[in-house]
Amino acid sequence: MRDDVQIEVTALTSLRAIAVEEWDACACPEAADGGRPFDPFTTHRFLSALEESGSVGPGSGWQPRYLAARAGGEVIAVAPLYAKGHSQGEYIFDHNWAHAYEQAGGRYYPKLQIAVPFTPATGRRFLTKPGWEGIGRSALVQGAVQIAAENELSSVHITFCTEDEAAAGEEMGLLRRTSQQFHWENRDYPDFETFLTDLSSRKRKNIRKERAVAQGFGGEIRAYTGDDLHPEHWDAFWYFYQDTGARKWGQPYLTRAFFEIAHECLADDMLLILAEREGRPVAGALNFIGREALYGRYWGCAEHHPFLHFELCYYQAIDAAIAMGLRLVEAGAQGEHKLARGYMPVTTHSLHWVGDAGFRRAIANYLEAERAAIDEEIEVLTEYGPFKRAHVEEQE
Repeated sequence: MRDDVQIEVTALTSLRAIAVEEWDACACPEAADGGRPFDPFTTHRFLSALEESGSVGPGSGWQPRYLAARAGGEVIAVAPLYAKGHSQGEYIFDHNWAHAYEQAGGRYYPKLQIAVPFTPATGRRFLTKPGWEGIGRSALVQGAVQIAAENELSSVHITFCTEDEAAAGEEMGLLRRTSQQFHWENRDYPDFETFLTDLSSRKRKNIRKERAVAQGFGGEIRAYTGDDLHPEHWDAFWYFYQDTGARKWGQPYLTRAFFEIAHECLADDMLLILAEREGRPVAGALNFIGREALYGRYWGCAEHHPFLHFELCYYQAIDAAIAMGLRLVEAGAQGEHKLARGYMPVTTHSLHWVGDAGFRRAIANYLEAERAAIDEEIEVLTEYGPFKRAHVEEQE
């Protein structure tokens, strides 16, 4: 009944140009009653913290170009769009695409990216008000493609979108890509020990051993969220984060200011797990809390202790998810070592528009072969998972 409505799509260089209420009415309408959003990453408060802290913007390679679609002046859809000068902080790797394109004489960067920067967590990327899903999604795709075409940009990428969005985008002519992560699923476990009963005897014993060794590091493990978080916690975690970021990426993606701003506006969305010895944090893992999932994001340490990384990032996350009644733990990108710890392989999705017809055909062929390989890998990994055979068959 809204097929003939006129939609206007504009690109915004700052979230200050759109009201919090307008953005969040599209990004997280399920939280209008005061509850949690499905995930906090596309909320105005999270994306604003990235922008206001300088984690995105000048010098970062992530230039905001947020999309807003309006019908009769009403904002009916938004998307976190960025102009990218590189492929860092995305976790869906296209470096080989960039190399091939530039070897053929093209200019791959800048490109456009609809994504949550530095965050490999699945969630909606075409953010629409209820009732505007089809029209809003189409308008956002058309808007992003039009910006790319008018500015002679190589491509548009929508990363870690939902499976429904991937299917809809493919129908609109976008290229669909799949990749793989490891997630833990809560099967209504009342506690960690009940979860362990679903595992094979050998894996169960190994996890108990790892937890005992890790928890014997000589201190205590504490979890902080909301009002329990204090500035000194972020002082410690910033040190951990800097160390890990420098080793993984050369430099941290997030600035120190991000954690200060997050402390003010995202404290209820975060769960910080710290290992403390003699009153001093020696390691920590930062998680974000969604309506149905706990999202593991960052880890770091000042001291090495055996298995403490697994305890803080994976086992404590499972404990927290069970306590909060959450359905999933998403433990971030990659990491086959997660398999032995109860995190099973799942498919993640992305969408891609490529302007050059020849390059688009080559990528389409590549993605078809890649999807088959991903499906086969997930099947094999599932067979080698830690769960008892009956559990695996029930999942299938």
